[in-house]
Amino acid sequence: MDKKGQVFQNLAALGVGIAGLTITLVITFLIISQGRTQIEGIEGTQSNSSAYNSTVTLANAVDDIPGWVPLIVIAAIGAILLSMVSLFRR
Repeated sequence: MDKKGQVFQNLAALGVGIAGLTITLVITFLIISQGRTQIEGIEGTQSNSSAYNSTVTLANAVDDIPGWVPLIVIAAIGAILLSMVSLFRR
């Protein structure tokens, strides 16, 4: 495989990884949302129950993840581009 093929293979692997991460995050958010809805339905709107408080804490912790994804994607694409420049320079 030539150098261009290796670079495009890296970009394809990055795309598959990002798609997998996106699907995982969507499923996680749906599960947390449904769990919170079920707890609210069972206990009313009691915000002092430990189950409800734990789902709110978990949702807040998971909400921080999507903020980091663009930075990680940009860093990965930058690393691939730098490797491509170094390969073509030779």
